[in-house]
Amino acid sequence: MHTEKEEVLSNIGSYEKRCDGFDWGVSKEILSWKDGELLNIGAICSDRVCARGWGDKPALVWEGFGDKKRTYTFDDLKLHSNGFAKLLVDIGIEPGDRVCVFMDRIPSLYFSFLGILKMGGVAQPLFCAFGDESLEVRLASAGTRAILTTQKHVKKVRKIKDRLPALEHVIVVEGDRSKLKDGEGFFHVESADRVEEFDVFPADPETPSVLHYTSGTTGQPKGAQHVHDSIWGQALTTSWVLDLRDDDVYWCTADPGWVTGTSYGIIGPWSLGVTQCVLDSGFTSARWYQFIQDHRVTVWYSAPTAIRSLMRDGEELAGKYDLKSLRHLASVGEPLNAEAVVWSERAYGLPFHDTFWQTETGSIMIANYPGMEIRPGSMGRPFPGIEAGLLDLKTHEELTEPGKVGLIAFRPGWPSMFRAYRGEPEKYRGRFVGARADATPDELRTDTGLWYVSGDRSSIDQDGYYWFVGRDDDVINTGGHLVGPFEIESALVEHEAIAEAAAIGKPDEVNMEVVKVFVTLNAGYEPSGDLELAIMNFIRKRLSPLAMPQEIEYVEKLPKTRSGKILRRYLRALEWGEDVGDLSTLEDD
Repeated sequence: MHTEKEEVLSNIGSYEKRCDGFDWGVSKEILSWKDGELLNIGAICSDRVCARGWGDKPALVWEGFGDKKRTYTFDDLKLHSNGFAKLLVDIGIEPGDRVCVFMDRIPSLYFSFLGILKMGGVAQPLFCAFGDESLEVRLASAGTRAILTTQKHVKKVRKIKDRLPALEHVIVVEGDRSKLKDGEGFFHVESADRVEEFDVFPADPETPSVLHYTSGTTGQPKGAQHVHDSIWGQALTTSWVLDLRDDDVYWCTADPGWVTGTSYGIIGPWSLGVTQCVLDSGFTSARWYQFIQDHRVTVWYSAPTAIRSLMRDGEELAGKYDLKSLRHLASVGEPLNAEAVVWSERAYGLPFHDTFWQTETGSIMIANYPGMEIRPGSMGRPFPGIEAGLLDLKTHEELTEPGKVGLIAFRPGWPSMFRAYRGEPEKYRGRFVGARADATPDELRTDTGLWYVSGDRSSIDQDGYYWFVGRDDDVINTGGHLVGPFEIESALVEHEAIAEAAAIGKPDEVNMEVVKVFVTLNAGYEPSGDLELAIMNFIRKRLSPLAMPQEIEYVEKLPKTRSGKILRRYLRALEWGEDVGDLSTLEDD
């Protein structure tokens, strides 16, 4: 565990003192921000850092496949993001338009993300492994006007473009210009003219900034809309939880297609002027260790799935690399098991600090802090300024007795809180306990008498540490990524062999959960290895590798309520060896 000396040296210092009389204005102090300055996340993460005299400082140290390596300064970051901003303005994109970023973790992903924000657009980053159907659903929901992609991924866009009337511009940022189709544009930012100056869009606190899609148990994925004011929560949590300092070399392993990869893989570290590394060449334990050794990484933010994979390859492998540069480790995406905390102390001489938050919260809500006692297996304690609690599973009354299991909930009002589910005001209102039926989004986000309900269950011990229990719905957490069963089921029944389908999470040693599906077959089809492989590939191509079932069980009928709703919780309870609960609504045989 951390020593007293380390506690004094950490950014957060005394947790109790930080909680006492907390004000979010401290985030502006950390950034030396003065009222009246330009508010725009894209500029704060590039132009403003340059204005502080750090233009020559490395901003992005990047490695890709084929031993490709590049280093970009904050001055490069400013100019290349200006280039993307100018491109978008030149083709007619206007403030408020949604612009999708659909590419691997290449440098242009990071430049374009900031460029979209600088011209006032809404950045819509999507995981590049999504298939054409997953891509179409999210672009249609957002009314996306432009997409920035690569030669590798533009084929998926071509399949669906005719069904997306709002999508006017397809821009390929890497590849062979001669292979473009009619109506497609090409832009290679490093070959284009350098744009020294760009008139950055003056955002107000509620100007939309980033649109992230998150999965649910019913219906299609929902677009969680964030705003430029989110930066205060992201910058402060980066400083106090991840403990980043001016001389750090930071590595967040998350893809910006997910919220961790934007809040803490772009916005948080660059707002503080911190150098960060990106590795885009797949996972092996040896490759990751070599990357840390080569770049002298000091702060590492990763996921339990990766940590468990590193554990599987053993301490001996870790000992072959010089990892002494590491000084702080943190984890996100799913519960971090106690064994991983203990193992990392043996392997690296440092424990991983678990953190808890969501796409909707936009920034870390509960964490284990530098200098604070870690209780292996616990998510930690609420971030200063966050009022958290547990609500009764049925009545939604606040629970106060230690050890009781309830729904994790937060009082509204933190800066990084999402402002809407795009086009779905009722679903947004439904996340708040005690909300009036006619409450507006502004009222919901500012009414500190309400509770925002996370959908996760936990208990709290006598010292205020939270202990994760599980989801309150059927969403599948595979490798730290939430996958909606409805989306999988909808795609499955489009396969010619399948009549009905149900998708659940199945326990997995490394990924926490993997997708398992139960299907009934149409007449004329019989279970076989070939059919199973065909179904798996069908989902992988239509949705994504994350959604691909790892196991298919053929059944004669699916358990349903009398009203015809499939009882996923019954199937999941059987799979996990849990109590199946009340089955009074189960239809009779």
